[in-house]
Amino acid sequence: MPGITSGSSLFSSIKLTVRFSIIILFDIITFLIFDTNKASMRNSLTSQQIGKKIKKLRLQNGFSQQDLSRILGISRSSVAQIELGNRHISILELVKLSDYLGFSIEQFLTREYEAVNNLLMVSEPEVELERMRISKPTLNWQKLETVLVYILERCGGKPNMGEGMISGLLYFCDFNYYEIYEEHLTGLQYLKQTQGPSAVRIGELLNQMVLKGSLIKIKTEYLSLPQFRYIPLVKADLTMLIAAEKEVIDRVVDQLSDWNATSLNKYAREDMPWKASEPGKEIDYELVFYRRSPFSVRVYNEDAESV
Repeated sequence: MPGITSGSSLFSSIKLTVRFSIIILFDIITFLIFDTNKASMRNSLTSQQIGKKIKKLRLQNGFSQQDLSRILGISRSSVAQIELGNRHISILELVKLSDYLGFSIEQFLTREYEAVNNLLMVSEPEVELERMRISKPTLNWQKLETVLVYILERCGGKPNMGEGMISGLLYFCDFNYYEIYEEHLTGLQYLKQTQGPSAVRIGELLNQMVLKGSLIKIKTEYLSLPQFRYIPLVKADLTMLIAAEKEVIDRVVDQLSDWNATSLNKYAREDMPWKASEPGKEIDYELVFYRRSPFSVRVYNEDAESV
């Protein structure tokens, strides 16, 4: 029996040693692959160039960003950030992509690969936008009314708070929330107008709330121009808002409510969703994933990347 026990222990030790050897060997191979290409990647390619290559290969192979998100096991918004060069791609993620998109990692990480494969022959804008409707916005009137009353409770008494400011604040509340949580806050739609993003049917909602007695409409002047202001006559039902929604609204109000409508619209016209939309057309919420600083409000490197 002692001999059997000793032999069993020896066999277990051998199995454990083999297992650790395989793990260590895999780590060494991964390190060597990364180390071999690290200098080339740093010296020859920027994150933006790597992202553009991945995007071109994805489009050539007929894959969507959603397809790549499933392949890599990360969120679709993170795929967008990789293609923009705002998020680094790991060597293991690159290995997965090489299998599905059919390219050599060693060649991929060199400038020559672009010329050999004619990846830059088709001219395109710096940001080629995919209109991927993951979740079409559906207006939630009750939620919108609650958000509006809460905003006006917080800043409706300020002399700058006319209809233009209300529409601008709602835009940033809706699009910031969508960028962070990939869900709609109010579901309100916005059009690309010359002056900036314009909330669809916002005038109708405000008039309905005035008729209901929720708001009072006051005609005033601001900066020598006529202006309509809205003062809430009811308290916002905060049970309609979850903590995350209220936090996003509070941040927007704290950051932007002291601006005037002209400044706020000018700022919004630099935001990627407005810039990338066609004049007079609806602004796609999905465009928030192409935002850059100072508009982007999501910390992509800290995402819990699951799909």
